[in-house]
Amino acid sequence: MADLNLVLVTPEKTLFDRPVSSIRLPMFDGSAGIYPGRAALVGRLGVGELNLKAADGSSEAYFIDGGFVQVKGGTVSVLTNSAQPTSEINRAEAEAELKKASAEKAVGDDESAALAHRLDRARKLVRLSSGN
Repeated sequence: MADLNLVLVTPEKTLFDRPVSSIRLPMFDGSAGIYPGRAALVGRLGVGELNLKAADGSSEAYFIDGGFVQVKGGTVSVLTNSAQPTSEINRAEAEAELKKASAEKAVGDDESAALAHRLDRARKLVRLSSGN
């Protein structure tokens, strides 16, 4: 039996709310693995793949785009701007997003940071796409 419960929430809906045995998620400055008994944590999420192992032994993966994670007791709350199962990523759309972002030019710090985020997001979408 799992001692963790993952709640994955976007502004639109709750995508996942079930027991899990482990979680790996992208943090702003690296990645983090979460297992039962983990100390309390609040952290800023990055862009990338959230992997989970469900209590029944199955695995699932989601592409997430920033947000925050809170670990408190046996509950892991992931609040993200957007999330989708990696199995639903369309390769052609991801490649088009990367091509568009690669063609953009940025002027100034704010535009450069926003463009860097779009490029990072698009590259990771292409890497995680399954050819759909």
